[in-house]
Amino acid sequence: MLGRLNHVAIAVPDLAAASAVYRDMLGAKLTEPQALPEHGVTVVFIDTGNTKIELLEPLGEGSPIAAFLEKNPAGGMHHLCYEVEDIIAARDRLKAAGARVLGDGNPKIGAHGKPVLFLHPKDFLGTLVELEQV
Repeated sequence: MLGRLNHVAIAVPDLAAASAVYRDMLGAKLTEPQALPEHGVTVVFIDTGNTKIELLEPLGEGSPIAAFLEKNPAGGMHHLCYEVEDIIAARDRLKAAGARVLGDGNPKIGAHGKPVLFLHPKDFLGTLVELEQV
């Protein structure tokens, strides 16, 4: 079921400043910022060749990463995203095994235009997990 690591997401309080760190200090090539109102974030991706880094900035007051940044004001690792072939089959298998799917349990369209869903961190060793259908 589990495919390759698609990206590591880092929540940041200031997307422009975080982008500058990756661009200027590490020489990374970044995508343009992309607002995702349905997810409450603005994102920038950095392709590292074997995976991606996703920088997440809150978009609006109700952003799901606002509480994370309150606890971690400088930002930090937010989630890991793994690829799956069939997100519905993966969801159903995980739910049958006792994993909790966040939200209403139905996939939403993510930043890459593909279905995604999130799994409760308490079920995955304290790590928020995103699944993306490839």
